[in-house]
Amino acid sequence: MKRKASISHEEATIRYLRDNPGFAVEYLRTALEDADEPAVLLIALRRIAQARGGLAKIAKSAGIERESLYRALSKRGNPRLSTLVAVTKAVGLKLTVEPRA
Repeated sequence: MKRKASISHEEATIRYLRDNPGFAVEYLRTALEDADEPAVLLIALRRIAQARGGLAKIAKSAGIERESLYRALSKRGNPRLSTLVAVTKAVGLKLTVEPRA
C-alpha cells in the first residue's frame, strides 16, 4: 500500500492560498490584526508571495532586489512601508486602515 506523502503546514498553507485567492485577503487581514507580533504579518505576506509565483517573481514585479525581499519578509525582517506596499501591490492586494471596532 502506497502512503501519501505528507507535507508541512507551511506548504499546505501556500497551496491553499494558491488555490483560494480570496483566502489570501482574510489571511493577511488576520495577520495585520496581530499587533502583538509583527512577524506574523511578514510570514503571512511571504506565504502569499510564494503562492502567487514565488519570491523571485514578486520581487521583480515589486521592483525590489530578491535578496532584500527574502530578508524583509523573514521572521526577523524589518521592511520599510514602501516595501510592504510594493509587495502587497505585486501580489494583487493592498493595505488599508479602518477604525477600530
